[in-house]
Parts: sequence; structure tokens; C-alpha cells
Amino acid sequence: MSVMTIEGIVDNGQIKLEGDVRLPDKTRVYVVVPDVQVEEIQLERTVHIYSPRLVDPEQAAALRMEMIEETPSAGI
Repeated sequence: MSVMTIEGIVDNGQIKLEGDVRLPDKTRVYVVVPDVQVEEIQLERTVHIYSPRLVDPEQAAALRMEMIEETPSAGI
């Protein structure tokens, strides 16, 4: 992958490249923003962790846990 660095500015929400630079449509680009405080950029995301649910609550009986006590081994 070759890399080319082009400077530009954001003007009314659009990135304007300096100079006579023309990139083909669908060109993948990466934007690096120098000298910006992290607190200025909203990085927080809300994460939802959902519990599994049974389609049919009557299936819960099949998931019942059975406890079996083991007798301690004789030589340990």
C-alpha cells in the first residue's frame, strides 16, 4: 500500500484539499487531525449487553441444574 500525504482544511463540514489535487471517486482515504484535544472529540459510546431469552418459557425446565456431590478421593 502506497501512502501520499495531502494537507487540507475543513470548510463548512467538507474537507478541502490544498493545491490542485484530484482523487478518483471511491478512493479510500484516512483523515489524521493534528493538534486536537481528545476531550473535544466525542468518543463515548453506549454499549448494551442483553441477557439471552427463551422463545418458549416452558423450555426453562430443560435448563435446570442438577447438583451431584462427589465423595473425596481416599488418598488425597
